[in-house]
Amino acid sequence: MYKKEKRGQVTIFIILAILIVSLALVFFFIIPKAKIGTTFDENNPQSFIQTCLEDKLEETAKTISLQGGSLVPEHYFTYNEINIQYLCYTNKNYGTCIIQKPFLKQNIESEIENEIKDDVVNCFNALKESYERKNYNVELGLGKTNIELLPKRIIANLDYTLTVSKNNVDRYDDFNVILNNNLYELVSIANSIINWEATLGDSDPRIYMTLYPDLKVEKNLRDEGTKIYVLTDKNTESTFQFASRSLVFPPGH
Repeated sequence: MYKKEKRGQVTIFIILAILIVSLALVFFFIIPKAKIGTTFDENNPQSFIQTCLEDKLEETAKTISLQGGSLVPEHYFTYNEINIQYLCYTNKNYGTCIIQKPFLKQNIESEIENEIKDDVVNCFNALKESYERKNYNVELGLGKTNIELLPKRIIANLDYTLTVSKNNVDRYDDFNVILNNNLYELVSIANSIINWEATLGDSDPRIYMTLYPDLKVEKNLRDEGTKIYVLTDKNTESTFQFASRSLVFPPGH
């Protein structure tokens, strides 16, 4: 009888352990959360939001840069195990390519905005909870997220309002997250190359490296006339790469 009870207790402990592990997995991998270790300063909510979101913004910008301006490329060439978006393409021989994303900068801004919007909400909710733990009364007004690619930086403009009160009433609005990043410059050069591809069917990387000494431009020829352009800033090692297929001659010509 004692052995049966002992086995029953062991079974209960095993079930409890499985439940605890399952809840932990749900908490860490399924429930969205703010960046761990975000420092809370009740007098500087802007700093909290900056710290909470900057890693996500940087990660998203890096991914989109390596994939030709798309987080989920639809028409792509796989290079070094990365799906890289065609920014100029034709499936015909002898013809120049058609630009696939004529508003590349705006498309990138929109994709980044959609990718981080849930994290924005989570960070503001975490900020609200941080104030409430210090016995503040909090009113949080959720707004829009707007991404801007600007020279040498990416800015996330967050149209949120936060009103906190304890002894005094303080209102904060126009939050923003700033990331030092030269995606704006790399996209501008990519657009120039794409225009050459669409007009003449090719471009000369040496021209760009002469005009921009800190820039490295690689043109890698792949199968069936595809070219992979890799633009790298020598100072920051930031990279933007994309695919093009233009003015292709069949074998023997």
